[in-house]
Amino acid sequence: MAVVRPFGLGVQDESLESDIKLGMSAVEQSLLEATKSDTPFITEAAQHLLEAGGKRFRPLVVLLASQFGDPNAPGVVPAGCVVELTHVATLYHDDVMDEADLRRGAPSANARWDNSLAILTGDFLFSRASQIVSGLGPEAVRIQAEAFERLVTGQILETAGAQPGDDPVQHYLEVLGGKTSSLVAAAGHLGALMAGADPWVVEILTQYGERIGLAFQLADDILDITSESSESGKTPGTDLREGVPTLPVLRLREMSPDPAVPGDLRLRELLDTGVESDEDLAEALTLLRAHPALRVAREDTLRYAEEARSLLAPLPECPAKQALERLCDTVALRTM
Repeated sequence: MAVVRPFGLGVQDESLESDIKLGMSAVEQSLLEATKSDTPFITEAAQHLLEAGGKRFRPLVVLLASQFGDPNAPGVVPAGCVVELTHVATLYHDDVMDEADLRRGAPSANARWDNSLAILTGDFLFSRASQIVSGLGPEAVRIQAEAFERLVTGQILETAGAQPGDDPVQHYLEVLGGKTSSLVAAAGHLGALMAGADPWVVEILTQYGERIGLAFQLADDILDITSESSESGKTPGTDLREGVPTLPVLRLREMSPDPAVPGDLRLRELLDTGVESDEDLAEALTLLRAHPALRVAREDTLRYAEEARSLLAPLPECPAKQALERLCDTVALRTM
């Protein structure tokens, strides 16, 4: 049984809480059904990361968006399944590209088996997501296809890296817009669309997903530095050790070296030479936690969370709107 760690919501309305719990349970069952194959080994590989758990953030956005129409409409749960299957499929591919050994506290598929199997399993999940979305109508297929294109584009941009003349921060935000925001935006879009919400509501919830998705990922960047545990879903400092230039490091690079900032020169030296040993990692984390660049990255994250909240203003007051606003608060709290 998967150890699902639902993203913090704090629903304060009993009816909404009941709807979300039932919806998430139905999505979970759909995920298990969608990852079954006539070949037991394929089922085992396809369910490997599902069994490892997860936050199920994207299905949650689908279910909350559906509250602005008919949350019991037949396409809502399948839409939640589609976005999570697509997300999980990307994790199989990401782990191959990153040569990761762990995912959600369990051995990654490429570590347990090999790269080829992990890639093919991700492809299998993409195909199952496509089968499900094909039953939701042409508009849902278009939404999924566009999100998938953005996912791939984001991965290509990340792999190619910022080119000469590019703004490294803007390049990074474009990467995250593709790799993360695209699918959260699709979650808001599909949830509202499948529930039959008014077009203007669908547009708001799509744009909300875009902003909250970006804030969600940027908060993970902060957590990778500030957390003392694996709250972000990976070992703290993973990005630093692997030389991944996330937002706090990019903001630091924008700043001129300043001997007046405690540890600034030493931190730059560690980042320039590579953080490989446990001792260097611990030192780099300590210095970066106290560096002004982290404060700037927090401010960026909070700004996107606040933009997401402001988009909700035209929506009617209801428990679902309050829950979406609380998601913004939760994202903000993750950066503290």
